[in-house]
Amino acid sequence: MSLKSKVTGLILAGGRGTRMGRVDKGLQPFRGSTLVAHVLARLAPQVASVAINANRNLPQYQALAGASPVLPDFLDGFAGPLAGLQIGLQFCPTELLLTAPCDSPFLPADLAARLHEAMLAQGADMAMAVTMERDEQGALYRQPHPVFSLIKADVLPQLEAYLDTGARRMEGFFKTLQVAEVLFDDSAAFSNINTLEELQHHERTDATSRGASGPAANVRDNADDVRPAASDPSGAGAVPAARSTGHVVTAPGAGAGDTDLAAHAPAAGAGDTHLAVHAPGAAARDTDPPALPVTEAQRLIRERVVPVEATETLPLLAALDRVLAADIISPINVPAHDNSAMDGYALRGADLPAEGTAAFNIIGIAYAGHPVTQAPQANECVRIMTGASIPPGCDTVLPQELAASIDGQTVTIAANAIRAGANLRRAGEDLRAGGIAIPAGKLLRPADLGLVASLGIGQVTVKRKLKVAFFSTGDELRSVGDKLDEGCVYDSNRYTLFGMLTRLGCEVIDMGVVKDDPQALEAALRSAARQADAIITSGGVSEGAADYTRDIMALLGDVAFWKLAMRPGRPLAFGKVQTEQDSAWLFGLPGNPVAVMVSFYMFARPALLRMMGTDCQQQTVQARATEAIRKRPGRTEYQRAILSTGSDGAPQVRLTGAQGSGILRSMSEANCIVVLHHDQASVAAGQLVDVMLFDGLT
Repeated sequence: MSLKSKVTGLILAGGRGTRMGRVDKGLQPFRGSTLVAHVLARLAPQVASVAINANRNLPQYQALAGASPVLPDFLDGFAGPLAGLQIGLQFCPTELLLTAPCDSPFLPADLAARLHEAMLAQGADMAMAVTMERDEQGALYRQPHPVFSLIKADVLPQLEAYLDTGARRMEGFFKTLQVAEVLFDDSAAFSNINTLEELQHHERTDATSRGASGPAANVRDNADDVRPAASDPSGAGAVPAARSTGHVVTAPGAGAGDTDLAAHAPAAGAGDTHLAVHAPGAAARDTDPPALPVTEAQRLIRERVVPVEATETLPLLAALDRVLAADIISPINVPAHDNSAMDGYALRGADLPAEGTAAFNIIGIAYAGHPVTQAPQANECVRIMTGASIPPGCDTVLPQELAASIDGQTVTIAANAIRAGANLRRAGEDLRAGGIAIPAGKLLRPADLGLVASLGIGQVTVKRKLKVAFFSTGDELRSVGDKLDEGCVYDSNRYTLFGMLTRLGCEVIDMGVVKDDPQALEAALRSAARQADAIITSGGVSEGAADYTRDIMALLGDVAFWKLAMRPGRPLAFGKVQTEQDSAWLFGLPGNPVAVMVSFYMFARPALLRMMGTDCQQQTVQARATEAIRKRPGRTEYQRAILSTGSDGAPQVRLTGAQGSGILRSMSEANCIVVLHHDQASVAAGQLVDVMLFDGLT
């Protein structure tokens, strides 16, 4: 595996950006483009994908980033580079994260390679760039550059633990890691443009250079990295070009007739990022990022969403299907006392005969709730019922059916009928006082209510109900009861979503149908973010001319991904909608009815359960395919099927027929989904396949 495929790039643009006027540093015009566009072009050839951490002017950054995500801080209050590092690690789909600031357009082309070499050589968690600088007296000193670093993605728990203490200093966090320092000779490569005066100085240097020698060269003699735009023969619009992938960089203001500046490099491989950098306001659909594997999309969602914090205390009878917010601690032993597991006779085990038989006199009867307090003596016993307290001195119960004979008040027991200590349930055997009866995070089912009640507890603290807003998009949709105009269809998705969300225990907010109009969609998303923790839409996330959902998501927040290697459900957008005061996770599901249900089960449902404070493991069983199933490797497929028992008693599964994503009837007929994994090829009749049951899911 190449180094590039292991690394995700993160551009840090999350500060307040107040030192350069009202425009963020990364968005400042520079050499015919913007600062962040130059950093993108430098970083992109070294990594598999790029993300931008920004907290202001998100639409402008998203327009520049194209299909790459723009990630606002998870922490509030512009918490600095560590906050950017946190959200970058939460997003990072690879094992390594390479960071660079948005105001350093000269970063080295071999930054990732050199940092990685040192990381491996020293067994480090992180590698950081270092340069030698001179102070005012001319003395050399070592200058670390912590924002130019390569860091392992698995240090995220350590970072979050550090941030939870309230600390925000980078050097404090780095002390918790094994850090390798890498000395670079070119200090200018790590210089940042911090003020408008510095920016203007570089632009004047460019102008002087152009006047002296034609098209501008990089002031650090990196002329091989800078090429004039084809539409600008003077070279005034030169921007850094990516050298090892098929990245395209468009300068701000480029019109439809302009020629994009393309890197004349070998075609990008499967691990490359097909990133285009566009001017603010340019359409973001000139790119076609690779479809994300299902497991990777599920991982990204799982790592980003977190449980709601608010709780409420409810009477036990109102807590069914709610998520427990605090451990249930048993105030008593369960059972509270030694008791009988059988109807029979309680006695002392030492009195059992070693051979032959022995007769025992019955001195009383013990019922549940009515114990016998008299202790039996040698060859005495107590008639006892299931659940009754064991009389004093007794340690064994003989089931009545194992008695050799019963004659009035005498019971005869044969040798070896039972062993001493049999058929007792000891006090605290199930649960000891002070022990955890049910852990926090448990979704309370009927058996759980019974267990809590058995402890004498009448109310429990649970997570508040998750609020989920949902709506369908499309001019062609009509609600039930409306006239069905020519070319229109009834909206079924809202009804399936209502059912799935209600069964999940969410507080649902039905927002109806939203027309294919950007303003209407933006208003709906803003309204939903004010009311809900999560938003689920159906339709409007593919690449049609009227599919606006993911564009508005990018305008209001971020889009982590929008295309998956799966069928049905390829166009699926996930990200966050952020308004002035509120935010909500958004799942932009496809429009076809089956794709909506499958996408909900595989992505939205696990995420919502996690937000509710619990986790779900989607269990699969294996069954024998009764027929051949066509499948091509490179995507995950979910096919509707019927699970049954074959003539040999083994489970078998057959498809419901045509698997078109608009055939909702197939979901109604099916009782399971056949899961055909990403790398799996066609299945032959008789081959075992993974099956996910609808029971407990739908």
